[in-house]
Amino acid sequence: MENMGGMAAILGVCLVVLMIGAMGKKVEWLVNFVLRAVMGTIGIYGLNFLLASQQFPVAVGINPLTVLTSGILGFPGVIVLYGIHFFKIL
Repeated sequence: MENMGGMAAILGVCLVVLMIGAMGKKVEWLVNFVLRAVMGTIGIYGLNFLLASQQFPVAVGINPLTVLTSGILGFPGVIVLYGIHFFKIL
């Protein structure tokens, strides 16, 4: 039971490899999505760090939904996440 995280990561990588093989010419779309998701997550982390250093009580959590949002919408998705969070705290 201790290795469930590692097993899940291996399973996730295997599923990604299978999807790439099944998609054929659509690999560019998948790579684009993954890059946007990774860069969006790094952006959220950076903005959270920057806002925390300026003593603003705003932090968007990093979870599968926010990663999916930034992967699909890119940078505007990150802005939407912060907009929703600002609206929620007001």
